[in-house]
Formats: sequence, C-alpha cells, structure tokens
Amino acid sequence: MNRIATAGFVPRRRALKLTPGRVLAWAALAVMLATTLTPLWIVLKTALTHSDDLYLQSTQLLPGNPTLVNFKRVLGLLSADESLAEGGSGANIDFLRALGNSMLFTSIIVVMQITCGAMAAYAFARLRFPGRRLLFGLFVGSMMVPTVVTFIPNFILMKQLGWLNTMPGMVAPFCLMQGFSVFFLRQFFLSIPRDLEEAALLDGATHLYIFVRIVLPLSLTPLATIAVLTGINMWNEFFWPYLVGKDELHQVIPVALQAFKSQTPQGQPDWTGLMAATAISILPTIVLLLALGRRVVESVQFSGGK
Repeated sequence: MNRIATAGFVPRRRALKLTPGRVLAWAALAVMLATTLTPLWIVLKTALTHSDDLYLQSTQLLPGNPTLVNFKRVLGLLSADESLAEGGSGANIDFLRALGNSMLFTSIIVVMQITCGAMAAYAFARLRFPGRRLLFGLFVGSMMVPTVVTFIPNFILMKQLGWLNTMPGMVAPFCLMQGFSVFFLRQFFLSIPRDLEEAALLDGATHLYIFVRIVLPLSLTPLATIAVLTGINMWNEFFWPYLVGKDELHQVIPVALQAFKSQTPQGQPDWTGLMAATAISILPTIVLLLALGRRVVESVQFSGGK
C-alpha cells in the first residue's frame, strides 16, 4: 500500500523563491528588453500616425488616430496627388522593386555561402591534405579582417569586370566561403560519428556521396542556422549595395530607404512614410527570429562547445 501510494504521489512544483540576485537579474533583463523593443515600437507608432499629427503626438505612447495611409503610400496604392493630400512630402520609392531586389540579393548569397561553406567545412573536418591546418587558420583569421579594408579592391575589381550597377557585382564579394560559416559547420561535422562514413566507404561510396547523402541530412539544423544568420546580415547590408547598385533598378531596401529619406521636395523628410517602409522591411527578420531563434541559439551553443 505504501508503495502504491508513493508511486501515485505527484510532488508539487516548488514555488519560485525570490532572492535579491534573481530580482536584480530579472530587472536587468527587463531593462535590456525595453531598450531593444523601444526603437521598434517608435517605428511602428510613427508608421501608424498621420503626418499632420506626427509632432502633436510625439510625446504620446500610443498613436491617437491610427491609420494605414502611410503603408498605402509606400506600397504605391495611392497616386502622387493622393499621397501629397495625405501629408506626403512628394518623395517617391519603388518599394516593391526594392523588396524583390533584396529577396534576390539575400537568396543568392545564402545559397552560395551554404553550398561553398559546407563543402569547405567538410573538407577541413574529414579530408587529409597538405596545409590543411594552415589553410583553416587563414579562414578563421579572415574573421578578424575589417570588411571596410576589402571595399576598395572589390570595387576596382567589379569596375574592371563591368559589373557596376548589376546584381552579379552586388553579390560577388559575399558568395564564396566566409570564415564564420566554415568554422561553424566544421565544428558540427567533427561531432558526426566517423563510423557512419567509414561504413559507407567500405561499401564503395565516394566522399561526395557521403557528403550529400549522409552528412548534409544530419546537418539540417546548423545549415538552417547559417542560413538565418547570413540572411539577416545580408538583408540589412547597406554600404556595398550602395556603392555598386545605386541605380534604382537594382536598389535593395536599405539603399532605397536612404534614397527615400534624402528626397525632400517639401523641405523635410517624409518620416511617417519612411517608418512605414522600415516597418515592412524588418518583418522578414522578425519572422525568422521568432520561428528559428531558439534553434539558432541551441546550434551555436552546441558547436561552440565542441
């Protein structure tokens, strides 16, 4: 009877004990969270505020009369006269084209970096060739080279190739292996049991077959992590597309937002329209972080501990 009673007993969860250290940690977390989310809320609040009420409601936490007219103006759903009547400054932005250019720019770089980085990481993790350690050290060391150092040589190369104001010129410097991607994926490949690959080699499989049919299916989580991190980074890339793709036909979203801000026919930037365009542009990154944020953190912790 005692065993039965003991087996059926479900202990209550212990109440969370509040200690000064725990309260301080939660307070610090709340401050950091508020610091992170406040700019996003200001962007959304400004985007939902009519331009005539922008300065009147600048001290309010919530927009007095929320409106979607700023989003309609940015997406081109209103004519130029209607946009001016709604308080627009006369600035013009082909937001849908810029959105498509950003998606194409980001997708090409993500696919190329995952493909090239995964192959390089597998070679460093499993293959034996002269200078392997030195070459891997150079890849890791490349992460310490400031990106601005390579802008001028890359720009001269793109100009000599005739790739200025073209999509190939915009994506070329980012398409091949990046130091972080190679290091990150190599750490994960080292954790895959060698027995699987040795068994495949005994059956006559090649390294390419093992890489495609065995290693990659087991590495979907780190590959997704690299895709998310690279995608967010490239989605927000500004300086290189600004140098190479200033033409309106090839502008990505950050460059288009800068051009929209600099157009001031009425004497001041269209802040409400700019914030509406910014709010739309950050939606893809927020969706990615909400959907895959936990997996990214877990994958980074796992690979960093190896």
